[in-house]
Amino acid sequence: MPTMKNSVFGQKIYSFLLGLYRWYLRTPERSLDEAYNAALKIKALEDKHFNGNKIEPLSTMYSNNVMDYFQADLKQQLKIARMRLTEFKSSRWFLNEANQKAAQEAGVEYPELSLILEKLRFIDHITSKYTFNETEASSVVVVDKPPQSKTDLTINQPVTPKIANNGAKKPQGKANTTGILPRSILSTITRLQVELDPNSEQDVVQNFRQAQRRTIISIRFLLLLVIVPLLTHQLAKALVVGPLVEKFRDAETVQIFLNAEMEEEALVELERFEERIKFQSLISNAPPLSSEEVETQMHEKAGELAKEFKEESANAIKNVFSDMFSVGAFIWLLLVSKPSIAIIKEFFDNVVYGLSDSAKAFIIILFTDIFVGFHSPHGWEVILEGLSRHWGLPANRDFIFLFIATFPVILDTIFKYWIFRYLNRISPSAVATYHNMNE
Repeated sequence: MPTMKNSVFGQKIYSFLLGLYRWYLRTPERSLDEAYNAALKIKALEDKHFNGNKIEPLSTMYSNNVMDYFQADLKQQLKIARMRLTEFKSSRWFLNEANQKAAQEAGVEYPELSLILEKLRFIDHITSKYTFNETEASSVVVVDKPPQSKTDLTINQPVTPKIANNGAKKPQGKANTTGILPRSILSTITRLQVELDPNSEQDVVQNFRQAQRRTIISIRFLLLLVIVPLLTHQLAKALVVGPLVEKFRDAETVQIFLNAEMEEEALVELERFEERIKFQSLISNAPPLSSEEVETQMHEKAGELAKEFKEESANAIKNVFSDMFSVGAFIWLLLVSKPSIAIIKEFFDNVVYGLSDSAKAFIIILFTDIFVGFHSPHGWEVILEGLSRHWGLPANRDFIFLFIATFPVILDTIFKYWIFRYLNRISPSAVATYHNMNE
């Protein structure tokens, strides 16, 4: 009996050691596969977000936060690929011919040489784009990009070369912020350096392509923000909400009017119809209508009005639920399009801050007069009454007046804060032009 137990225990130890030995023999294949998968992830990142180009800030229009996310993922995959390649080389060095024969006897099959070489070429092709000699990092000169628009020149931010340093940045005191020469002269000198640079033409072409891609993405995203909610509203109303409302609303006992305003409107229209037929009877040469004929026409008109307002009430109920689908589609589009939101923000910044001072003042005055100006309460009243009718709600005059008394004031405060906080710092001349035009 003890002999049997020893034999079973010995078989377990042997199987464990054999599995461990097989795992050791498969180390080159496993390391190469992990490095290859890391290279595939980098390639997928390039194809999905950078149109197959290298992952770098100069080849895209993403914001700094988005690029930090991509750079962190890139560094992680490069680290995995390089570590696994090192492991592959070292394990191949220890795996001699005798170990390969032992691997074949242990049932370990290595991939073909052509497949290994193909994976190594792919890994080298991907990782060679991001090789950086760290010994030259201390002597690299990083030059800021030239200004891409007139706004960059008006801000007086000179394009100065920065010498990269591996150490921490030293804090600059007030004496270091002021140079011997004025910054306008320095910016002119640096602009001439950029114009004389033989690579400036490539930079201009690259900046133009970035601006073109930014514009295309922004316009496409703006169209999606408008088309997707409208299309969702119509499809939900026709395919989902409409059939459900028609199914649960009984045609016999259904309520014709959702609120008292609808009933009042129907009554006014019926009274006008009665006055119209009496007036036409008086001015025409035909014999006057009898009370029975007038009653018959009034009854037919009342049936038409009941059918019309019944459809309007059903349509208002459908609009409520269809708008919920539209809001959900709009929020979903914003959640899945965070890179596009960052791009469209930069697009609006370039458009707004790239305008002339008079154009900025004109647009500010136009928007403020429309939304918070003297005549804006009439527009807000029309909008709120339209929304109430769209959802079948009674137009609450107290709520409308309270909204008009508060919301435009809040908008006016936000406009003034933006002018004081941002526009006054970026373009003081535009603020001066705005004040002169507004007086």
